[in-house]
Amino acid sequence: MSSALAAWLRNYAGFVKLSHTLFALPFALASMLLAARDNRGWPGWRTFLLILLAMTGARTCAMAFNRIVDRKFDALNPRTSDRHLPASIISLTTAWTVCLSGGLLLVLAAWLLNPLCFYLSPVALFMVCFYSVTKRFTDYTHVWLGLALALSPLGAWLAVRGQIAWFPIRESILIPLILASAVVFWLIGFDIIYSLQDYEFDKKQGLKSLVVAWGPKNALKAAFLSHLITWGILGLFGVICRFRIAYFVGLLIILVCFLMEHWLARRRSLNWVNIAFFRLNVLVSIVFLVATATEVIFPWVRFKFF
Repeated sequence: MSSALAAWLRNYAGFVKLSHTLFALPFALASMLLAARDNRGWPGWRTFLLILLAMTGARTCAMAFNRIVDRKFDALNPRTSDRHLPASIISLTTAWTVCLSGGLLLVLAAWLLNPLCFYLSPVALFMVCFYSVTKRFTDYTHVWLGLALALSPLGAWLAVRGQIAWFPIRESILIPLILASAVVFWLIGFDIIYSLQDYEFDKKQGLKSLVVAWGPKNALKAAFLSHLITWGILGLFGVICRFRIAYFVGLLIILVCFLMEHWLARRRSLNWVNIAFFRLNVLVSIVFLVATATEVIFPWVRFKFF
């Protein structure tokens, strides 16, 4: 690999925060496994690779759009002034090219998957991009981001099934909808924690969030409540899916992650926010995927929980 190509890939990965794909992707893959449960969770290489391409395209489009519309605020904020656009590491034209290419990749992957995914792809693009402007007019910007991220399990389910069915329950659209609702509350909780870093800056610039509206202490209480709701929904999800010991062991690990995340957010300085925000939440999503995969792929280890 040439040094120029390596540098471009590093710039691309940093610009769109490719590592943050680890938040949504495990939930999408878990939903894919459940949609293909009759085949031990495997939908085939074609569907699997197209889901990955669709996720990458949506994530790239959304993050590039966010960086574009926030570039002036990023330049003013000491924490973000070294990002690619304000630091002139990449040009605005390049940023738009990356954004539009990501959107096109999502639409193309959806077209290759099935008609339903293709028809819904513009809705998905609108949702993942619209979040970036919500901080201008609503305190509930975290909810919009949660809804955008929650599209990942829904999209993966539809990519495998290709249709919306309501019965029987274990094979219906209710399964990814329940999982999507857990993702919404999960995202609300950790995005509030992430927003603590910019509390003073956002307040000064007139940008909205629950942290600005309610103050850090009250916002942290809301974040903790959100994660308790998330955990409860994931528990309900496991019962409805008839999961057993492997899943509920994973659920206990997730609870420990949540408790540690909020301990770090409350008891430590803002230097610890990135640990609470990134590492622990990546662990949450990966543990959820591993627990779900164990239940679906290796049914012989599903010892009775009750």
